[in-house]
Amino acid sequence: MKDRTDQKRLDALTEEDIVAAMRSDPDWADMVDLELDLDNIQWTRTGAKTPVSLRLDSDVVDFFKEQGPGYQTRMNDVLRAYVEQTRQKKSA
Repeated sequence: MKDRTDQKRLDALTEEDIVAAMRSDPDWADMVDLELDLDNIQWTRTGAKTPVSLRLDSDVVDFFKEQGPGYQTRMNDVLRAYVEQTRQKKSA
């Protein structure tokens, strides 16, 4: 399948454009105002893992890989922080 992404259009988007697009997308409604503090994430190495196959943007994977070995665990920990923060917001 040929990639039909308009990279020039994406590269031209400002942060404000991206946030506006997210706010208008109901699938992103709970994540627009999410502020994860990566410095305060509790990095873990425990628990059973479920193998999954997913597609991620190359730059996202590159970012985590650049941090060194254990990038998949770090990705999991960032997702866990999102889950916990979202649960806290919904229970408040």
